[in-house]
Amino acid sequence: MDIQVIASSSSGNCYRVSDGSTPLLIEAGIPFKQIQKALNFKLSGLAGCLVTHEHGDHSKAVKDILQAGIDVYASYGTFDALQMDGHHRGHPVKALEPFNIGTWTILPFDTQHDAKEPLGFLLASKTGEKLLFITDSYYCKYKFQGITHLMIECNYALDILRSNVDSGLVDLVQKNRILKSHLSLENVKGFIRVNDMSQVREIHLIHLSGDNSDAGRFKRELQELTGKPVYVAGA
Repeated sequence: MDIQVIASSSSGNCYRVSDGSTPLLIEAGIPFKQIQKALNFKLSGLAGCLVTHEHGDHSKAVKDILQAGIDVYASYGTFDALQMDGHHRGHPVKALEPFNIGTWTILPFDTQHDAKEPLGFLLASKTGEKLLFITDSYYCKYKFQGITHLMIECNYALDILRSNVDSGLVDLVQKNRILKSHLSLENVKGFIRVNDMSQVREIHLIHLSGDNSDAGRFKRELQELTGKPVYVAGA
């Protein structure tokens, strides 16, 4: 399993993953030129692009991706919100209905975010590896077995967020949106405790908030909890 973080923040998100046979993009939330540069202008080998929802930091380059001849997979709600339903390279998918791209079998699942029909993805390779990708969701109601690689949002810690509210750095409206749309350190720990982590080889923390997170602390606490290698995107 090869995981390349191209961008991971509130400004934009984009990742390349490959099982050694079928390379995919997950998210297209930065300008297309930046994606091209990160991939050394070798996009022709990409088998597709998965998009979780319509917000710009996850979908900014979708139209360019489609025009480049790369198939995009997202929910009906996401395509509708982006006003791109009906494109011949756009493939609407439904939660809990698996589909195949090359050597991957991909299971979309619904997530909890302020978007039209947001999804997470469980990618199972013919190699036996399983990658779980979840972002922009304040909790996950599903349990998963046999995960080998975990890419999970760890956007903020409650104590940091509360301190920023007290200092005036974050207003109450923004605080309430964060609480109802993003995964906290505390909820990531809760998710890990109730899921089978026995086969996990790597944990990648993604989409950290610039103001409400602490990369070093998040890495340390999750390594202590899991005993697994933890990587922080962008750190």
